[in-house]
Amino acid sequence: MTSTLRQTNLTRLAGQPFDVLVIGGGINGAVSAAALAGRGVKVALIERADFASGVSSQSSNLAWGGIKYLESWEFLLVNKLCRSRNELMRAYPSTVKEIRFLTTIQKGFRWPAWVIFLGSLLYWVMGRFKTRPPRYLSAHQLEAREPIIDTRDAAGGLEYSDCYLYDNDARFVFGFVRKALDYGCVAANYVAAESLRHEDGRWLVEARDSISGERFTVAAKALVNAAGPWLDALNRDAQVPTDHHHVLSKGIHLIVDRVTEHRRVLTFFASDGRLFFLIPMGPRTCVGTTDTRVDTPEVGVTDEDRDFVLHNINSLLDMDPPLTRESIIAERCGVRPLAVRGENGTTDWVQLSRKHVIEVDAPRRYLSILGGKLTDCLNVGDEVVETLAKLGIDIPDPDASWYGEPPAALHAEFLRQARLMELDALTDPASSEPLSQRFWRRYGQAAFHLLERIREDRSCARLLFRRAEYTRCEMELTAQREMIVKLEDFMRRRSKIELVLRPEEIAEAPGLRRVAEILFGEEAEAQVAEYLANLPG
Repeated sequence: MTSTLRQTNLTRLAGQPFDVLVIGGGINGAVSAAALAGRGVKVALIERADFASGVSSQSSNLAWGGIKYLESWEFLLVNKLCRSRNELMRAYPSTVKEIRFLTTIQKGFRWPAWVIFLGSLLYWVMGRFKTRPPRYLSAHQLEAREPIIDTRDAAGGLEYSDCYLYDNDARFVFGFVRKALDYGCVAANYVAAESLRHEDGRWLVEARDSISGERFTVAAKALVNAAGPWLDALNRDAQVPTDHHHVLSKGIHLIVDRVTEHRRVLTFFASDGRLFFLIPMGPRTCVGTTDTRVDTPEVGVTDEDRDFVLHNINSLLDMDPPLTRESIIAERCGVRPLAVRGENGTTDWVQLSRKHVIEVDAPRRYLSILGGKLTDCLNVGDEVVETLAKLGIDIPDPDASWYGEPPAALHAEFLRQARLMELDALTDPASSEPLSQRFWRRYGQAAFHLLERIREDRSCARLLFRRAEYTRCEMELTAQREMIVKLEDFMRRRSKIELVLRPEEIAEAPGLRRVAEILFGEEAEAQVAEYLANLPG
């Protein structure tokens, strides 16, 4: 049972011309499609795999203003990222939340601890005082606040605030895809752009449905290349030269059992000089990251990567017993596409930032989005719209809002209805938050459909995946609205189940097959078999 929405959109992709075609369903492509569709542009979006299946599902789940870029004097970048972070926090109060960071500065570090603290004060000022102020901490105070930190070599530390995503990064990205769909965008996952040509003032893209193998042509006046680490190859195929290109940095994170009960991010400088994080992830802790230059987007976690991360954890924390490879529950691995000018390398690999660059081939109306990070996503969307408007693409509603949660009045009405039907009384005792809170954060206005379904049948509020907190009515809504093609799409990206449960727990969970039945009907067993065959570990 293939997604009805996807099948409809595949037919529409081949059956009509578009103003703009966006290639790539990561964060840059998703916000481009949402910003364009929200302003009334006739836009299509295709992604070679699942939405957010590449870089955008392998991040640290942080929406931060880039405090580390102060060290390389990139004040304009930090100022821009702080403004973007603040806007995300305002627009997505249920998802983008302030969290405290506890940073340890080791003796002999390249900057004294008091200088780092002054930098955090500047960072707070550049953040327009939208978060709690930073605090300087002695080594003794640091240990008192977080006893698990090994402070024997600590010169001091600081506590400051930034933001993180309550859910996973891939779900946040899909939220923009869903917003684009709501505004009329024709989007489909598992559609690869196999060739591009420019004829008679428009782009003709030969596309292939990776599921059925069917080939068709998508026509558009303008094209946005948001293919992330695959951008340069696509530009070569399209014969579009750019001043910038990508260099790729592999980063990994390990998911382990919760290291500390305190809900804060622990930050250190790893042995290679890069920032090293321990980030809360529900009942787990996400630890990383590495920074290894690679030549291809196709990467995996090696034993050397695992040992590097584990060594840093065990060196910086009082872990008894220390963490080993057997402690690893799940792994994240992806590449960061970093934009650099010219064909030859970089002078200082560690100092490269994640700033984005939009290059334009004006005569052919072709945009290339290089680099970027989740924090800066709203700027990318607005810049794409502004650039295409200058290239002659009609923007019917240039001042329309295109992002953010539904209005506060609608949220209040949802909570009122939930209270009147005593929704939260149906919350499973093992759940970490009330159903009303979780439903709204995950589905926004669509959460009203969940209320109606539970009014029809209160058993729909029961959990299918107990430890991952997904109910039957949520799965029914997901099947209708979230373009699930493979079981992995749900387990790894629309949810973070695969990140917080061990592979053997997933394989043995009765809920796995119940979820597959709702999503795929008669194809459920085949989907489960394929998923388990490819499940890491």
